[in-house]
Amino acid sequence: MRRALALAHEAQVHGEVPVGALVVADGAIIGEGWNRPIGSNDPTAHAEIVALRAASMAIGNYRLPGTTLYVTLEPCPMCAGAIVHARVQRVVYAATDPRAGAAGSRFDLLPSDERFNHYTCCEGGVLAEESSTMLKDFFRQRR
Repeated sequence: MRRALALAHEAQVHGEVPVGALVVADGAIIGEGWNRPIGSNDPTAHAEIVALRAASMAIGNYRLPGTTLYVTLEPCPMCAGAIVHARVQRVVYAATDPRAGAAGSRFDLLPSDERFNHYTCCEGGVLAEESSTMLKDFFRQRR
């Protein structure tokens, strides 16, 4: 999660909402990213999506079974859908997102809804205070 926080800081440096994510397989980082929707003019360029794309390219497969996604903010519904479709085994996130979180804060998509054909384990609250502080400071400066 510390690496994800460093990636979130990179997003902030580029004027993006500070969210970072990485995908790990067999103890090695195979993909990482930070929020880039503003800079890339791409509404789907959330940190999770960027990390999933990088991981898929690294292994040459859009399925990522046996992987863990670490992210500094609870995934939104779009990212939760991508996580399920990629067959990510586990998601570990830092701060909850009461406005758009899809791991129980607002929506219950992760752990995966029983109607999906894939189950993703989910754990939240890892380094939550550090992530929350970074997000709050970012939005306080923007106001």
